[in-house]
Amino acid sequence: MTKYKEDKKRWKCTFFVTIVVIICSIGGLGYLANKPIVLEFGMFVGSNWDVANANSYQIIDKVIAEFEKEHPGVKVHYTGGIRKTDYAEWFAQKILKGETPDVAMILSDDFDKLVSLGVIQNLDELIKNDRSFDTNKFYESALNIGVYEDNQYALPYEVVPMLMFVNKSLLKQEGFLVPEDNWTWDDLYTICSKITKDTDGDGIIDQFGTYNYGWTELLYSNGGQLFNQEGSQVYLTDQKVIDSIKFLKKLLELNKGVKVTQNDFDAGKVAFMPLSFAEYRTYKTYPYKMNKYTTFKWDCITMPAGENGSNLSEVNALLMGISSQSKHKALAWELLKMFTYNEAFQMDIFRYSQGASPLKKVTGSKKTEQILREDTDDGEKVIDTGVLNHVIENGVSTPKFPQYRQSMALATGEVDKILSEEKDVENTLKITQRTIESLLQK
Repeated sequence: MTKYKEDKKRWKCTFFVTIVVIICSIGGLGYLANKPIVLEFGMFVGSNWDVANANSYQIIDKVIAEFEKEHPGVKVHYTGGIRKTDYAEWFAQKILKGETPDVAMILSDDFDKLVSLGVIQNLDELIKNDRSFDTNKFYESALNIGVYEDNQYALPYEVVPMLMFVNKSLLKQEGFLVPEDNWTWDDLYTICSKITKDTDGDGIIDQFGTYNYGWTELLYSNGGQLFNQEGSQVYLTDQKVIDSIKFLKKLLELNKGVKVTQNDFDAGKVAFMPLSFAEYRTYKTYPYKMNKYTTFKWDCITMPAGENGSNLSEVNALLMGISSQSKHKALAWELLKMFTYNEAFQMDIFRYSQGASPLKKVTGSKKTEQILREDTDDGEKVIDTGVLNHVIENGVSTPKFPQYRQSMALATGEVDKILSEEKDVENTLKITQRTIESLLQK
């Protein structure tokens, strides 16, 4: 074979290989161009409020379907079947593996820890640069739950205020009407002092005014607080705190040493008990209505107001946030908004979940009132959306600083001693305040 023929053959071979490489490259680029972007969504099944929920995926799947429709080439993936009790561990493992979901539900107990570790994206710039997004559409109390050190790190997806359960049958039996929504501590004490009694003549109190009514519920309705948001100030010796504990002590003394139990309440022997809006909705509707509080008529009203406060209570929220490591933050922001800011999907909170929407327009709407009425038996009073609106808008959210839970546990332990061991209120709170201040300075 001549050198010319060898060169020609080599040239043909090289040309063929080059063409193949080009074709493969074009094919590869085409594949990459068509490969969808995948956003990971972190979620748990069941209710955030520890009540039954058979519709865990209903809203999630609707939002994802609409999001994928509006964003061709983008897919949203989630891992199903994770229970709330396992979610924190699952989420921690994802962080350790560098696989933090782009958008995720955030448990309230984990929020401050995740922010301080830099896991959650600060949303301030995304909010500032999005002209279509208006934070004023949210209840301020709900929005504040996702704030850490004056920065917005998460948005509320669902909110739940605390209410006061009232046994209407027991009140009627004892000659009382259900209190108005502007009732006071004095009204509560008047009712409890008449209702608390020995009904069977054995010398032991067996009918009671309150069950599970704690010092923090009283404090919030008396206009008080225990810490500032940063945890740098402690207010245990404030007069509002002292008055709240003294009033609780006065209420408990009506029971003459008898410890009220859940069985007493379930048997219809207690007039009042704090209850979350989620529990109210669950046990007012079928099928769960058949399993709870069926032997008496009941409803929910606002908390009674203290002398220095109003008819307010704590508001909790299920938060959602964006991973600080997400490679698709713009898309993640759009998905987060669709979950928390889209009014149609937020209305589904009332259809398929037990909480309320953090959007004022949704929770205060006639449609919401209609949905709540559909869930309630004829003749039963439907919770007034105006009252619900007021309770959420003016609700109290707990501070978020690293030692908060430890500080609260310490304070609650000392308050329990005041209530059970006849310890002096003022002196005990002074000592406890100094102890907590030392803890916070470490």
